[in-house]
Order: sequence, then structure tokens, then C-alpha cells
Amino acid sequence: MKPGPLIRVSIATTAEADETVAEVLSELTGRSASSHTDLERGTTHVSVYLPGLVAWTQAREAALRRRLSELRRGGVPVGSGALRVRRIRREDWAESWKRHFRPIAIGEALLVRPSWSRRRARRGQAVVVLDPGLSFGTGQHPTTRFCLECLVEARRRHPRQSFLDIGTGSGILAIAAAKLGFKPVTAFDNDPDAVRIAQRNSARNRVSGKLKLTRQDLTQLKGVGAADVVCANLIDELLLSERRRIRKLVCPGGMLVLAGILKSQFEPVAQAFTSMGFKLMRQRREGEWESGAFCAP
Repeated sequence: MKPGPLIRVSIATTAEADETVAEVLSELTGRSASSHTDLERGTTHVSVYLPGLVAWTQAREAALRRRLSELRRGGVPVGSGALRVRRIRREDWAESWKRHFRPIAIGEALLVRPSWSRRRARRGQAVVVLDPGLSFGTGQHPTTRFCLECLVEARRRHPRQSFLDIGTGSGILAIAAAKLGFKPVTAFDNDPDAVRIAQRNSARNRVSGKLKLTRQDLTQLKGVGAADVVCANLIDELLLSERRRIRKLVCPGGMLVLAGILKSQFEPVAQAFTSMGFKLMRQRREGEWESGAFCAP
């Protein structure tokens, strides 16, 4: 069956605030946002692409307007914040991404690039080929980059290390883990579109046989064991409510990477996990987001 049209949600903002507005839009929709500045007209727009009108609700629009108002009160020059929602053809969406999605190198160990990029990997550098899909996670977002960096940092050459990706989205972290030599690699997501896209991406990168990818709900998890390295790129409410379940998914002495957290919410999340014995080893704040890597007790 041929996929239907997409919905593009665009916000008029300023070049100074485009990254912050993109982060807010990504958080509200769970999809990767892109920005475009027209230098001749002096205009900047941040956009996200959604599958169908049902994906953009009045509740999301109200939440977006509240967040923009909060940013204005905080001194962020968000501009007019004018919102436009319209249908587009998938072909137009695919072409527009090519202007924004660039290769990303994570040190000497990993290169994430789109299929149309001709950039060559360095000797010994694992390559993940990932074209933008409707699922969150292309490596462009600071929280995804932080997770990738932690994966590279945690990987040891000889010991066998397992990896678990909670809320896999596009599958980028699980695919990278398989490419880096983690085994076994397990990933799940509650969004059927995300699972479909992640399966397609894993096949494209020839690692389908090296990872187990399923559709699961973290709140009703079944058949998933603990791993040496666990990434949970989730909203703070879910991290807090399911912290005890997440705790059981990390092997003793293993690494837990928590990302996708607004900087205003990072401290309560960090405190909730340190109160269970986790030790914060590394953290980073970028724009509206803050992430942390913890060592399990």
C-alpha cells in the first residue's frame, strides 16, 4: 500500500532561536525537527513532519504555544511563533531533508551518514547509513549524539558486552551498537511506525541478524533481560515513573545513559536514580536539553 501524505508543522522563528525551537518541537512530537533560514528574506522556519492530520492535535498545539511563551519570558528571541500546518507529498519531504541532514563523526570509531553523502569512513571507523524517517533519531539531535558518544566510550575491544535500547525510534543506537561489536543487542519501541523504520534501517545496515527488535511498552515489559549498557532516550515523566523497572534492566556495574530530558527536569531525574545507588559519571547540557551517563551499583 502506498504511504499517504505527510503533515508539515512549521514555526516562524529567528536564526538565534532555531535550535531551541527545534528541540521543543521534537520533544512535543517525538520526531526529528529541521530548521531553514532564507538569507535573502531574513526568515527562519523550524519544521517537523508527521504521518497524518491525527498526529497534530489541539493539545499539542496548546502545549507548543505555552512553551513558546515560556521561552519568550525567559528572554529567548523566538520571533513571531506563527504556526502553519499543511499537507505535503512525501517526495517533497524527502528532498527537503537533504538540505539539513549531514554526516556525523563520533570520534575515530563511528560515522553516521545519509545514503546520499559521499563521505568516506576512516580506517577502522564503523559506518551507520541512516536516512531520515518519521521516527526520532538521526544523530543530529544533541541527546542522540550524547548517547552515541557514550556507546563509543563504553565499548571495550575484548570483553563481551550487551546493549539495550529503550525507545529505539529510528534504531540508530541499536544499529551503532551492533556495528561497534556489542552483543547481544536488544531494542524496543511502543510506536509501530518506529519499529517498522528501525527494522528497515537495520536491514539496510546489514545488522538484522545481530539485534533483536520488538514492539513493547516499557510499562508492561516482558522477556527483556538486563544489559551491560542501557540507553533510555525518553521523556522525564516516563523515566521517573518507570525508574525501578529501568534499574532492573542494567547489569551491576553497567552503564545507564539517560537522555531526552529538558534541563529544568534533569536534576529530579538524576536524584531519583542516584537514590537507588546509581552514580552520575558524565553529563552534558546543550540548549534546552541535558543528558547523563550513570554507573549502576
